[in-house]
Amino acid sequence: MVRNHSFEELLALAAAGLDVQADSRRVTPGGAFVAVRGVSVDGESFIPMALERGAAWIVASPSAQLPAGSAARLAVVDDVPRALGLLAAARHGTERLPFRLAGVTGTNGKTTVTYLVEHLFARAGLRAGVLGTVEYRWPGHSQVASHTTPDCLTLHALLAEMARDGVQGAAMEVSSHALDQGRVEGLTFDAAALTNVTQDHLDYHGDMEAYFQAKRRFFTRYLRDPSGAALNLDDASGRRLAGEFPQALGFTLTGQAAGGRVLSGRVLRSSGEGMELSMELEGRSWSFASPLIGAFNASNLLAAQALGLCLGLPDSAMSGLADCNGAPGRLERVPNGQGVHVFVDYAHTPDALENVLTALKVLDFTRVVALFGCGGNRDRSKRPLMAQAVARHADVAVLTSDNPRHEDPLAIIEDARPGLSGAARVIVEPDRRKAIALALEAAGKGGAALLAGKGHEPYQQIGDEKLPFSDALVAGELLA
Repeated sequence: MVRNHSFEELLALAAAGLDVQADSRRVTPGGAFVAVRGVSVDGESFIPMALERGAAWIVASPSAQLPAGSAARLAVVDDVPRALGLLAAARHGTERLPFRLAGVTGTNGKTTVTYLVEHLFARAGLRAGVLGTVEYRWPGHSQVASHTTPDCLTLHALLAEMARDGVQGAAMEVSSHALDQGRVEGLTFDAAALTNVTQDHLDYHGDMEAYFQAKRRFFTRYLRDPSGAALNLDDASGRRLAGEFPQALGFTLTGQAAGGRVLSGRVLRSSGEGMELSMELEGRSWSFASPLIGAFNASNLLAAQALGLCLGLPDSAMSGLADCNGAPGRLERVPNGQGVHVFVDYAHTPDALENVLTALKVLDFTRVVALFGCGGNRDRSKRPLMAQAVARHADVAVLTSDNPRHEDPLAIIEDARPGLSGAARVIVEPDRRKAIALALEAAGKGGAALLAGKGHEPYQQIGDEKLPFSDALVAGELLA
């Protein structure tokens, strides 16, 4: 980014405590307003409001102009999101964090991998933190997450608070939206993992190549050193990045090789109670048992270990994952006395449903019932693909409502329904609570019921209203 004297002066003021905002409603007298272009609105249109609230500095693109007679200073920059990141880092002292920071990007697995890395840190005796879809948490602090990756200013403020609280290692989810919008600007990651890239968010990115390029940016722009990259060689996008970053540490369950360092894993034993996993890297080997189930979780365990190794943890620390149950709402069991194996999972993409159902199908359940829905105001093209994944693997498919948002739930169901043409048995029930009851009944004793799509979420969003609703709590109530 081209920097000028005005911006350098503003950076010094931010480091001395000047208030910096990207929301004109939060501007304080004498502070700075950064006019970032958003998805649907341009921050420059809010410059008059920021000035009314007493902004002394405006940071904007070369096209911006201040009203005649304005006493505010204009700092013109060619990359406004980058400027916001640099100001956030100066304001919060996060240019150089006093702890190791790991980031995870990918369509599926981000939440589980960050929880596993946090667990690795804790088992290694470090004060650990995690930022992601479920929560922002570290010792002495916990809050429900507003976004998978917070906005730039909030993110820097959270990391600064972690530093003040003595955190020694943190893992965070980095979404493709965040990368495209520059929410992690001003940060440098010590390690970064790619779990996979499969169809999702095409309503935002437009096509798979643009989606991939957003993920790629994490490694080209924000990673301290290419040797800190942990790449899934079982995924085509992971192999593509490995060709670009030969210093990276690849990880694989299928024996893929990329010519560089490769962490190879093998599932020795798998059941409904968990798995035993063995690892090999550069002639060294180790193994441990995990309560997590499914090949996709074996891959998540490899990703977490690859990140740990990139951050300097020894092989001996990897067994610390043996007692980690993963993340809330990620193949989370719902205990009950009825003999029904109930799992709540956040799977809301075709690939995620494919992975979790494949994992359940090969285990010793009498039948597998899959309840799913599709989110409103999201990529419509994936709806029949999600249904196809369910039809391929479930003995009973239960199609219901997810978070319809501003769409008609019945119209969403009709978008998905064609994908169920090959299903063995189909139940359609728009009322999610009633649908869960039908899924549990269909599973019966010894069967598995997958309640997919909402995972940890404690609400169902209809319009702009988030109504209290938890798949795990509802299933528990129905089986009590």
